[in-house]
Amino acid sequence: MDTQSAITPTESSVVGRSRHRTWLWLLLGALGLAGGWFIWSRFQQEAVPVAIAAQATAVETETARSAPVQDASEFVGALEAQERVMLRPEVEGRITQILVAEGDRVAAGTPILQLSPDRPEAVVSGAMADVEVARASRSAAQAEILEAEADRDSAAAERALQDTEYARTQSLVEAGALAQQSLDQVARNRDVAIASLAAAERRIQTARANLTEANASLSRAESNATVASEDLSDYQVVAPIDGVVGDLPAKVGDYINTGELITTLTSNQNMDLRLAIPVERSRELRPGLPVELSTQAGLAPLATGRISFVAERVEEGAQSILAKASFSNPDGQLRDEQFVRANVVWDESPGVMVPTTAISRLGSQSFVFVMEPATEGDSEFVAVQRPVQVGAIEDNRYHILSGVDTGETIITAGILRLSDGAPVVPEN
Repeated sequence: MDTQSAITPTESSVVGRSRHRTWLWLLLGALGLAGGWFIWSRFQQEAVPVAIAAQATAVETETARSAPVQDASEFVGALEAQERVMLRPEVEGRITQILVAEGDRVAAGTPILQLSPDRPEAVVSGAMADVEVARASRSAAQAEILEAEADRDSAAAERALQDTEYARTQSLVEAGALAQQSLDQVARNRDVAIASLAAAERRIQTARANLTEANASLSRAESNATVASEDLSDYQVVAPIDGVVGDLPAKVGDYINTGELITTLTSNQNMDLRLAIPVERSRELRPGLPVELSTQAGLAPLATGRISFVAERVEEGAQSILAKASFSNPDGQLRDEQFVRANVVWDESPGVMVPTTAISRLGSQSFVFVMEPATEGDSEFVAVQRPVQVGAIEDNRYHILSGVDTGETIITAGILRLSDGAPVVPEN
């Protein structure tokens, strides 16, 4: 018997079991491959439609609208009321009355406070008495003139009578009807009449001189009374303009010296803003340029005014030109000494405005996504990334200086998920 072909029963059993396990592993491997292929096929069938559907991004859009683009420069400054008065007394004295309260709106001529006027009142009373005396003297002089004129008229009539009597008597004496003595008597009477008329003329001249002096005395007395009254009025501080009373720290009984600040009176109807314009823009600076005021960047203007004054010289050391902008303030939004931002508008040209949410940036370059019709693929629209030059912000919108035309459809939301040429679907 061959030794190599002889297999014991034990070895045959071991070999059989080994072959059985090999086929079992082969069968399990085949089943695993078949199951994996089935699962992969099902995944592919479900994932492909989802991927295709996810390719078009839903976005919000808006049509770019036309708006003027401004070439403007921003400045910061404090407003000044065109009418603001620091009230100071012209005389010293003790406060006896305060006639207004802080924050009151008063008209020009309204009394603000009263100082003690004891001595000036006595001076005014004496001056008014002098006026009355001067008026009485003038009346007496006028009456004297009337009386002197009446006497003159009487003396003139008497002289005329005596002249007639003298001529008649003289003719009778020459005819021998009367004696010379009668003519002498008539001549004497005529001389008396002439003297009386001359005296009456002198009385009139004297009366007229007295009237002139009385008028001068009255003028002096009235002037003194006016000065005394003005001095007395200085003890009452009045509002020189229409306005609002400011802080009023003085109290009744306080003693105030001449020139000491009492309060301020401010009218905010018209405001001025001082601007330091760089000398480089001197050629563009001129009266009439629009100036827009706001309290924060990007907000709508509070008021729009114009440059009202441009200095003729450059401010020494600053190399800037002083300009003033004036603003009407009928509704009282602006206040004296309020800090504001001022945009001096140098020029305006047609342009486009888009929301700030539509702007993306890469480094220093700004971009927008414009939705355009797709030229290939299953999507109807695609997002086209376009570089733009942006200007100022107004009402949360950028002025686009270049890169976008009026009427184009701008993507305003969802831009972080987009790339150039990506398919999009407008939500609206």
